[in-house]
Amino acid sequence: MNEPTAYRRPAGHETAAVEVHTPTPLTPAHTAPLVPVQPGTIPAVASVVLPDGRVVTGYAIEPTKPEPVAHKPAVSRAAVNIALGGVGFLAVCGGLLMLTTFITALTALVTQLVILAAVIFGGWIAVQLFAGSGGGMTVNIRKAVIKRNHFHT
Repeated sequence: MNEPTAYRRPAGHETAAVEVHTPTPLTPAHTAPLVPVQPGTIPAVASVVLPDGRVVTGYAIEPTKPEPVAHKPAVSRAAVNIALGGVGFLAVCGGLLMLTTFITALTALVTQLVILAAVIFGGWIAVQLFAGSGGGMTVNIRKAVIKRNHFHT
């Protein structure tokens, strides 16, 4: 064993004999012989003339067909959500407009009731002051003399 020191195996780690296993294919119980099948139609051979005059001949490759697109609704879901949000916003705005109209009408009603109460209460006070109830004092001034800014009766 003339191996370099760096590649030497430690003592007690000698390699054992290598055993090679080759897999055996599984065969089905009934094997049918393979029969080559010809395609239904013979593909067409296409020739293409290149700009430099060379002719390239080969079989035409059928392009791959994309998978059918999933059915999409006529209107996207986002557009429906935006429209519903707009309808809701308009309903709220209409409700707020009705609410402000109601508050304005209520304010006008309260103002009219306060003015009506003031007129009725003022009229009652005026009737009380100017009605002759007979219990008041009557003063008749017959002669009035004003001397030195004094009023004498």
